[in-house]
Amino acid sequence: MFEWSEEQLMVRDAIRRFIDAEVVPNIEALEHGDLPPYDIIRKMYATFGMDQMARDRFKTQLERKGSGAGAESAAERAERQGDGGAAAMTLIPIIELCRYCPGIVTAMGVSVGLAAGTIMKQGTPAQMERWGLDLLTGDKIGSWAITEPDSGSDALGGMKSSARRDGDEYILNGNKTFITNGPFADTIVFYAKLDDGSDTPVRDRQVLTFVLEKGMPGFEQSKPFRKMGLHSSPTGELFLSDVRVGKEYLLGETEDERAGSGRDSAKGNFVTERAGLAAMSLGLIEECLKLSVEYAKNRMLWGQRIGDRQLIQLKLAKMEVARLNVQNLVFRHIELSAAGKSLTLAEASAMKLYSAQAATEVAMEAVQLFGGNGYMAEFRVEQLARDAKVFQIYAGTDEIQITHIAKDLLNR
Repeated sequence: MFEWSEEQLMVRDAIRRFIDAEVVPNIEALEHGDLPPYDIIRKMYATFGMDQMARDRFKTQLERKGSGAGAESAAERAERQGDGGAAAMTLIPIIELCRYCPGIVTAMGVSVGLAAGTIMKQGTPAQMERWGLDLLTGDKIGSWAITEPDSGSDALGGMKSSARRDGDEYILNGNKTFITNGPFADTIVFYAKLDDGSDTPVRDRQVLTFVLEKGMPGFEQSKPFRKMGLHSSPTGELFLSDVRVGKEYLLGETEDERAGSGRDSAKGNFVTERAGLAAMSLGLIEECLKLSVEYAKNRMLWGQRIGDRQLIQLKLAKMEVARLNVQNLVFRHIELSAAGKSLTLAEASAMKLYSAQAATEVAMEAVQLFGGNGYMAEFRVEQLARDAKVFQIYAGTDEIQITHIAKDLLNR
């Protein structure tokens, strides 16, 4: 794949019209935390029939799970996706939204991609019906709770949240931080270490995955954090103090790791999250480049437009190189999906590492190109630069991506 198809361009243009009508007028309210992004997400789902498509896809997945057919094979996935249309249609809204408001994508991606995705992969048919569908359609908001104050990049090993058996129930304790949608989530996918009373070191204990619901006794959700950027994506902390849940809240309703362990679930979601971040980076890079080219054409100094000066041209040229490289990574991901193949963790990490660094560098160079104006909020590159920085931090820091890539190379 080397360019968007005609159909894909039509979808892109429709998404752009929606953004101009619904997102752009609300940028200030989103940026200052006065407007959570969820109603805009729901309106987008309704406008483009994404909610109905989610219902249809859910029905197919539920029937498959109920029949015991297991996961979709690579050949079946390739036949269903055809020329990569399914992956492309998922990524186009991400790219376009990130031109203006990356936080909306983060909020949406965590709710639908991570929270709902985990439930649909690991849950029983009853759990899929109870929690999955409402998340997939946007009717409810989900969060994916793995990071803790003392674990950070060592998310699984350093996890201290615990699940202790008590008869047919579990008692959950612990707290999570930096949780996207945490303050407003209706449904929370929560990871905890099994405390079975054995001498197994906490670091090595089995990881279980639970689903929590807003308002459970002993469960608290903090107010949104104040952050450097991504203000349109509410982030918060979760506190659990003796939260009692039945086995029906344990995903898969079994501790048997052969049915899908919490560790494997988390690692699988890392691949999804990191690949999606390349599409987010592409949208942000494209917008910074567009704004920079327009400014270079119109900004006059010493009787000459700044775009005629070689140092400015160098900045623009490097931005275009970054755009092409990240776009090629996104296109490769679409082609792999069309072939029914998935990225390895190392490939997703490499994709995320390069894209995040490129987006941050382009955004900061855009601020520099704009000079004093670039530091002012009204010129938008200021917001995009603040938003871009988190790309190098969440979904695994740059340093973590490097270790995953290197370990894969060394273990081949």
